[in-house]
This record gives sequence, C-alpha cells and structure tokens, in this order.
Amino acid sequence: MANAGLQLLGFILAFLGWIGCIASTALPQWKIYSYAGDNIVTAQAIYEGLWMSCVSQSTGQIQCKVFDSLLNLSSTLQATRALMVIGILLGLIAIFVATIGMKCMKCLEDDEVQKMRMAVIGGVIFLIAGLAVLVATAWYGNRIVQEFYDPMTPVNARYEFGQALFTGWAAASLCLLGGALLCCSCPRKTTSYPTPRPYPKPAPSSGKDYV
Repeated sequence: MANAGLQLLGFILAFLGWIGCIASTALPQWKIYSYAGDNIVTAQAIYEGLWMSCVSQSTGQIQCKVFDSLLNLSSTLQATRALMVIGILLGLIAIFVATIGMKCMKCLEDDEVQKMRMAVIGGVIFLIAGLAVLVATAWYGNRIVQEFYDPMTPVNARYEFGQALFTGWAAASLCLLGGALLCCSCPRKTTSYPTPRPYPKPAPSSGKDYV
C-alpha cells in the first residue's frame, strides 16, 4: 500500500510538472526588460517569450508581436523551442505509459511485474522530459546572463529573468522528482532457490531374519 501511495504521489507531481511545462512554453515572460541605468522608462514593461514579444503600457493595454521568421531567430531561441516541445511531447507519452502501470488502474492486472515495469518506463520518460526542459530553461537563462553582463550590450537593451523562466525551472523539478518516485516502484527480484531433491526412502523390511 505504501508503494502504491508513493507511485501515485510521483504521478501527480510529474503531471503537475508537465502542466507547468506547457504554461512556461506558452507564457511570453521569459525575459523582461531590466530597468537599470539612467534612462528608466516606467510607463511600459517590455518582455519576450519563445513565440512573441510584448509591450505592456501603464494604462493596461498590451501589444504583442509574434516572431515572423523562424530563420531570423537566434540559435538559442530555436534550440529552446525545440527542447520545450520535445519535453512536452515526452511528458504526454509518459502520462499514458505510467497510467497503464498505476496500481489503481485495471490494466495488466494479471501480470503484476509487467504492470510495474510500465510504471518504471513512464518514470524514466518523465525524467528525460524533465531534463529536456531543465536544459532548455538553463540554456536560455545563461544567455540572458551573458547578454546582461556583456559590455557591448546597451544599457537600454538588457533583460532579466522572467516569470515563465522560473515556472519552467519549477516544472522541470517536479517532472524529475515525480519520475524518480515512479522509478522507485521497480519490481524487486525474487531469489529463486533450487528445488530440494527428495531423499531416497529406505526399503521396507521384509520381516525375515538373516543368520
């Protein structure tokens, strides 16, 4: 029962992490304009995501522009897009696979070992998905730091970490933690002992006395 509860907890955490990956990919606040330097403009907020750049006015009006050309994007942005999409697709596959291996489901009830293996495979896929998202967010964040401290970057063109980036880090952590808990449901190997050989029975006495 404890193993089933641990398995369910891992699935819930990994599922929440997968939802966070989708939210992080869709949100446009991957990097926000840094109000550093002499020319500070507080009337508007500028932020960019994986798919668009937006400007939010102090009046509440938001204007967004989708990136037109894919080839015109930086290699970091293209790689981050690809890794996030791969992580989401792997998470979707992991959900179906892990659901089959859950002890609370009726699938594969006749084969308990195969059922537990399916849960472990789902956990491994969740781990790979979490790593893909973690690499994407870390790579993008490292690029922001490099551009921020680059002396060639103008002061009015520097950005800082946005909310979507923190959401991606939290989602990747949940996927890794949930996948690790699902992997803990790996079936234990049972030690098989050889069948003991029966000892030969002594022959019954004939009742005759030999002199």
